[in-house]
Amino acid sequence: MAKTERVVLVGVQTPENFHTFEESMEELENLAQTANGKVVSSIRQNRDQFDHQTIIGKGKLQELQELIEVSEIDLVIFNHELTPRQGQLIEEALETPTIDRIQLILDIFAQRARSKEGKLQVELAQLEYSFPRIIGQGKTLSRLGGGIGTRGPGETKLETDRRLIRKKMTSIRRELKEVEAHRKRTRQQRNEQQVYQIGLVGYTNSGKSTLLNLLTSADTYEKDQLFATLDPLTKKWRLPEGFEVTITDTVGFIQDLPTQLVDAFHSTLEESQNMDLLLHVIDASAKNRQQQEQTVIESMDELQLRQIPVLVVYNKADLIEKDSFVPTLFPNVLLSAKDPASKDQLVEAIKSIMMEQLQPYTLVLAPDEGRLLEQLKQNTLVVSTDFEEKKQEYIVKGFAKENSFAITHMNQTK
Repeated sequence: MAKTERVVLVGVQTPENFHTFEESMEELENLAQTANGKVVSSIRQNRDQFDHQTIIGKGKLQELQELIEVSEIDLVIFNHELTPRQGQLIEEALETPTIDRIQLILDIFAQRARSKEGKLQVELAQLEYSFPRIIGQGKTLSRLGGGIGTRGPGETKLETDRRLIRKKMTSIRRELKEVEAHRKRTRQQRNEQQVYQIGLVGYTNSGKSTLLNLLTSADTYEKDQLFATLDPLTKKWRLPEGFEVTITDTVGFIQDLPTQLVDAFHSTLEESQNMDLLLHVIDASAKNRQQQEQTVIESMDELQLRQIPVLVVYNKADLIEKDSFVPTLFPNVLLSAKDPASKDQLVEAIKSIMMEQLQPYTLVLAPDEGRLLEQLKQNTLVVSTDFEEKKQEYIVKGFAKENSFAITHMNQTK
C-alpha cells in the first residue's frame, strides 16, 4: 500500500469564488484523503485577486514554509490551477513537492481507472497537463511514481523528452479512436434495435453505482469516496412487466473538472447523448447540494444533454430529515439507494416518464400469437393484457418507441 503523505492545503478566497470557497476547500480535503493523503493543516487567505507569481504572495508563502518545517509536511496542494511558472516558483521557495487541484484529481483518476480505455484516457489527460510543465520541474521529477500527483504516465519515464511525449500522446489518441469507433458501433446497434436507454449522471459520490446495483444487481464497486467509479458500465435491466432496457453509469462530475479530463473522456461522456432518459442522482444530504446540482446542470449543458428527459433522484434520504427536505429540481423522487424498498418507488417514477415519452399502442392478438406477446413484453412497456372470451383474442396495450416493431405492426393491421 502507498505511503500516507502528510499534506497541507492552500486556498485563496476572492470575490469571484466567495460563494463556493468553503465547499471547494472541504471538497479538496476529501480529494486529498481519497488519494491517501493525511491533511495536517490548511492555509486560507482573502485577496482581491491571486498573486500572479505565487497565488498567495511572499508573506503567506513564508508562513507556509514555517508550517511545512514544524509539521513535517510531505506535500502542498493548492486549490487552484497553477501555471507552469507559478508551480516552479512555489516549489523552489518551499523546497517541498507542490501540486494543484487538477493534478490531484488526475492522480485519483489514475488510481481508479480499470479498463484499457479508462487508463488511456487518464494517461492522455496527465500527459497533456504535464507537457508544458516539464521544463524546470526540478525536484518534482525525482518524485515521479513516488506519491500523490505522480501516478500514471510518470512511471513510463518520459519526463525529460518532449518529443517522446508528443509521440506517446499521438499513439494514445490513435488507440482511443479505435476504442471510440467500437463504442460508436455498439451505440448504433442499440439505436437500430430500438433499445430504451437510461443514463446515470450526477456529482461524484452521489450514489450512482449504488443505484445501479439496486436496479440491476450489477455488483458494481461502490464506496463512500470521490470517483469510486470511473469506467462507464452498461447493464441490462428488466422491468417487472418484462421490458428490457439498458442503464449506463458514467464518471461523476465535480466542481472545476479539469478540461484535460473532459476532453479525454469526451467519447465516454458522449454515451449519455444517446439516452432516452437521464437519472440525475443527487446526494440529498450534501451541505452544498444546490451547488452540486448546478455543477451537474452546467456539465450537462456543455455535453448537450439538456434536451433529454430527466428524472431527479434525491438519494441518501436515510441521512436527512425527510419532513424538512425541500427539493429544487423536478420531477423527482426522494429515496435511499441502500434501501431495497426504494426500488418500487423508483421503478414507478421511471415508468411514469416512459408513458409520457413513448407512443401508446393497442394490438389485437390471436391465442396462437403467444410468441409475439412475449416479444412485446420484452421490447415495449406492456401495461395491460386482457383476453376476450367471446372473440377469443388478446387486447394488448402498451407504450413503445415510435419506430419499434409494435408500432409498425399496429399501423400495418389498421
